[in-house]
Amino acid sequence: MRVYFTFEPRLDLRESLIDDFPEISFVFDQSISDDELSQAEILVTYGEDLDEEKIAIAQKLQWIFVASAGIEKMPAQAIAERGIYVSNVRGIHKKPMMETILAHILALKRGLPSIYEQQARGEWKKNISLTELNGSTVMILGPGAIGQEIGRILQALGVHTIGINSTGKMVDYMNETYPITQWVDYVPKADIIISMLPSTPKTKGLITREHFETMKSSAIFMNFGRGDVVKEAVLVEALQERLIAHAVLDVYEAEPLPATSPIWQLNNVTVSPHISSHSSRYVERSLSIFKPSLRKWLNGERRLENEINILRGY
Repeated sequence: MRVYFTFEPRLDLRESLIDDFPEISFVFDQSISDDELSQAEILVTYGEDLDEEKIAIAQKLQWIFVASAGIEKMPAQAIAERGIYVSNVRGIHKKPMMETILAHILALKRGLPSIYEQQARGEWKKNISLTELNGSTVMILGPGAIGQEIGRILQALGVHTIGINSTGKMVDYMNETYPITQWVDYVPKADIIISMLPSTPKTKGLITREHFETMKSSAIFMNFGRGDVVKEAVLVEALQERLIAHAVLDVYEAEPLPATSPIWQLNNVTVSPHISSHSSRYVERSLSIFKPSLRKWLNGERRLENEINILRGY
């Protein structure tokens, strides 16, 4: 069995894999190689280095393990036609992303941007607007593994949580849950709206001007899922017209965010360069999912953790 990594984990992580699976031939590369790909039976990748030509080269490939939650850049049709099994690391981001989102929320609630600006100007002023997170209502669009982790911490801080998913079925750490078809009815209740939605045909452009018009004028909108759930023009208009108080963005319709984007010029938006999931422990956590799945695969099992329907996108 030949397992091909198109990235190089730390030396200690590579050694651990080799020690735990002596029967497997591991190849660790810094970028994808057609020669190695043609021999691989299992591919471990971040997903962005694959296209239809690469899939055609990988004639022995049976399983793609994607060390990322997002798979929208992968050649889905080509993978599906070959019947290649796909799984990913869904949920791996929940700790670092929860910390990032909570940090942004608390920074805005407790006036940290203004404090930092005053310090840079050498000013001592106490007339900074400070509010409390306790007692707020937060709506989470897409309360999956990451959304539930956010909900868990927010509830501990005295926050009421509303989950919005495809079915309206209750999930952990949400005080209320409603189907996506009805979410516009509950938007006015939320002080903070956090989108964790993936990019799928059903979610692209899902958030419209109507939704921003029904939000509180004091609301904070946060997008940490995928940027194309809202058109940039719609978001910019909502911020320019002060339909909401602030937006915190980690994902965008076009990435990197173009220098010409009007988002850069707005004073009521926080621009983060899609780094909310970054962590020094990322690869370590990825392998903690990969190893048990690899053991199952070797034992003939074909129902692995985080199995993905490549055409559906999740």
